[in-house]
Amino acid sequence: MPAGDPLLERIAAAVAVGHTESRTTARTLLSELWESSATPLHRCVVAHHLADLQDDVAEELAWDLRALAAADEFDARGFAASLQLNVAEAYRRLGDLTAARSHHALALAACSELEDDGYGRMITAGVARLAERLDDVDAARPRG
Repeated sequence: MPAGDPLLERIAAAVAVGHTESRTTARTLLSELWESSATPLHRCVVAHHLADLQDDVAEELAWDLRALAAADEFDARGFAASLQLNVAEAYRRLGDLTAARSHHALALAACSELEDDGYGRMITAGVARLAERLDDVDAARPRG
């Protein structure tokens, strides 16, 4: 992310409000920023964070998909695994396991673009945990 970007700084401040004060206020602030975000990067980041602030999984997925669509408009290689992971997890929580597996596969493939640092390891671990959850669903299904 570009350092010193005023809009990214406003996004970060709104996200901080969601962590320390009010998710509702943070949603309002980020929604206002969504309306003023002109670049795909800004739209992607706002949508990504708005997804995390939703109380309803379907709304979370809608924002995750907006983030993913915006990411298609710029070089988001370092961010793609996280975006795909979030979409896959939302689909899993909604019970759409086919879509969850599809996006999980995309997240897994995108992990190759991650650095071997704290962020990269965190996302890779999240992708692995989702694989386990999906495997658990498969193991629990009746056979035959």
